[in-house]
Amino acid sequence: MMLAIGPPDDPADNPRVTDLSRYSDFLAFLDEQHAAHPDLRAAWVGGSAATGGYDEWSDLDVEVLCAPGTYLEVYRRLLRAIRERFAPPDVWELLESTYPDGRQCFVTLDPAPGALAAPTRLVDFVVWETTDEHRHKDVRRHGSPIVLFDPDGLVVERHDDEEDRRRAIEESVAQVRAQRPFGEWLVNRAIERGHLPEAVSLYLRFALQPAVYLVRVRDSYARHNFGLRYLDTDIDPGDAARVDALLPGVERLRELSAECFAWQDELLRSGGFEARA
Repeated sequence: MMLAIGPPDDPADNPRVTDLSRYSDFLAFLDEQHAAHPDLRAAWVGGSAATGGYDEWSDLDVEVLCAPGTYLEVYRRLLRAIRERFAPPDVWELLESTYPDGRQCFVTLDPAPGALAAPTRLVDFVVWETTDEHRHKDVRRHGSPIVLFDPDGLVVERHDDEEDRRRAIEESVAQVRAQRPFGEWLVNRAIERGHLPEAVSLYLRFALQPAVYLVRVRDSYARHNFGLRYLDTDIDPGDAARVDALLPGVERLRELSAECFAWQDELLRSGGFEARA
């Protein structure tokens, strides 16, 4: 299945096309669910498929709007249907308390997606109550949603409130300014004490991430709070290279990742995590 990004009325102005064919079975499943259940009111694909950077390792970001008051029922029904249809090896459900009006899960359609041995098939799936907040998408932040179905025209591209954004940025920049001496003390104290895990954690939190935030405010105002993601597209290439140079331990990162996840598996197999009095 090939889905174009952007308004369909003038393809010449939107030549980029996202190939979602490896998820065609899941997209067909959503169409079937919509046909069978009218409480599914709209669905779209977002994430890198909408913003750019989609590749063979990208997941499929799907959001669904449902009839008022039904999001929990719809989410549970859809997840049951996903399990029956696809028998996913793993499903990670975020806690029900994560959102006041939605549920989210990550569905693994491959036995070992982290191995990256083949193009990834993993779905980030969210069901929302139909509210103005979830209907409206700021394309500067999220790209143009690739709408799968929306018979009532609920999904609307609209910029977020600029006054709210300005206020949030001013507050965050003030925090960066105020915490700067305290952060430097925390990082360097941990280094001097030889507390290296703590030092690396504090370095990322108080040294690198605030610097990246300030660059984002300067170069990518609408996506100021996207953290360390998408730096290759959101900020000046020279600054992106500077961030790379400031990352600790990247020379062995794939090797370290393998060791850490193997340790997780070992610990999870050993058990002993029951609550203790």
